Amino acid sequence: MAFQILLQDIFVKCFQSLINMAAYNTSTQAACTATTFHNPDLLGSAFLAIEARPIENYSVPNTFPFNPNHPFTPLSPISFCNVTVTYTHPGQGDTLHVQIWLPETGYNGRMQSIGGGGWVAGNNLQAYLGMAPAVAEGYATVTIDAGLPSDQAKDFAQVSPGNVNLYNLQNFASVSLNDAAIIGKSIVKDYYGEGPKYSYWSGCSTGGRQGLMLAQRYPNAYDGIAAAAPAINWAEFIVGDYWPLFVMNQMKEYPHPCEFAAITAAAIEACDGDDGVVDGIISEPEKCKFEAKTLVGKKINCSDTGFSLAISSAAATVAQATWTGPHISPESPLWYGLVPGSDFTWLANTSCDANGKCVPVPFQIPEDWIKLFILKNATVDLTSMTIAEYAQIFHKSFQEFGSIIGTNDPDLSEFRSRGGKMITYHGLADPAIPPGGSKNYYDHVLKKDGNAHDFYRLFFAPGLSHCWGGPGPYPETTFDALRKWVEDGVAPEVLDATSIPDSEGKVLKRPLCPYPKQQYYDGRGNSSWIDSFYCK
Repeated sequence: MAFQILLQDIFVKCFQSLINMAAYNTSTQAACTATTFHNPDLLGSAFLAIEARPIENYSVPNTFPFNPNHPFTPLSPISFCNVTVTYTHPGQGDTLHVQIWLPETGYNGRMQSIGGGGWVAGNNLQAYLGMAPAVAEGYATVTIDAGLPSDQAKDFAQVSPGNVNLYNLQNFASVSLNDAAIIGKSIVKDYYGEGPKYSYWSGCSTGGRQGLMLAQRYPNAYDGIAAAAPAINWAEFIVGDYWPLFVMNQMKEYPHPCEFAAITAAAIEACDGDDGVVDGIISEPEKCKFEAKTLVGKKINCSDTGFSLAISSAAATVAQATWTGPHISPESPLWYGLVPGSDFTWLANTSCDANGKCVPVPFQIPEDWIKLFILKNATVDLTSMTIAEYAQIFHKSFQEFGSIIGTNDPDLSEFRSRGGKMITYHGLADPAIPPGGSKNYYDHVLKKDGNAHDFYRLFFAPGLSHCWGGPGPYPETTFDALRKWVEDGVAPEVLDATSIPDSEGKVLKRPLCPYPKQQYYDGRGNSSWIDSFYCK
């Protein structure tokens, strides 16, 4: 009898919930007007406008399914209430925009904020590619532009020649992130009658750095944070990213991209089998002792030119320098390098004419950082920089800006105390952000809190490029694992990962292991299957 009463009670509550949801959906759709919303309670701000309009059958392009931490699935058109909040920090001369998409139907009681990339805090196509699937799954979703007018640093880095706009930098680095969380929760409460039960952050690269900043500085903003390939240690790694171009400038030689591609292929061939599996991936880079100089003089066929060429000493030097990382001397390293097998075209890119004459193609972010923020001179010529000047720039970067945007504070005690959970994955073939920086940070977190594994886990992804792509498996289960950890208390022992099909349609499935554990092949099963690997 007690069991029957319990079942009857559950049935009545579920039925009433369905009735409320049906009525609720009708009312929320009708409430998509500016008058529904009030100015959020945000100290140090002044609100300029709140706009709201219903969006019906919105679609995002499926041709570029960029949504790190999530599976890539084609989407049907979505409908939602689009709210844009415009505000300023009085006296700082800024104007910021927070965009909140509120599901028209099927709201799941949760908020998911989407991070940015490069110099963009959010509120662009990249963010929308994450917001659309969030709405489709029932999340209210949030993004912010940090008040930056474009994705070009020259448009916002300085208030006048020689003077850094520190307010813009602070908004990009940290301040606007917490603003967006407070504003988003307020808008959600106005629309649905109560705030989100759970709030999440999802981002990669800059979005990953934003997630770590939130955990470090604003621990109450989110319950769960998915922070992939994070651009933390910003002041060091950004200057470090300029190192390969610095080396080329020193030699006044700019090797052909075909040379770099051949060196990458040779490194993979040499170190691929170190883990017991030949799969086109370097899974244990610490065992890879390959040296690029062994290829000098080797003839390669270059499809870009239609003729063969020999790998030059300059190409080998740049490749080795990219892997070693910036240093004053062999005994004085400044930062980490890329893992062998990573694509050179981000940091050591060149463009060549039909005659084979090549010129550098700088990675814009580190060049902008050095010119506009460190040297504060937009027109300075970096090509004649000396090693002493490079070392000085490296030092000034973290000396002046480490506390603003470094995002490497290992003290996560407040985030832990309030019950927060965080997951980071980082591709070992990342061509832009050395995975050694993520390892270094996590080691410092563990030194501060030996039990950090209880709330924060780091997973390395062999063969994975920046955020996704490359030959290695991508952990599309990251966000689902985070939500399960936050809401059900189930910590992820592995992240299931799947690669993009190769030219023959072959797909690799692997378990990514929580650092310091590593992935091992059992020596028996199909090396394409996830069950053939284990962590220890």
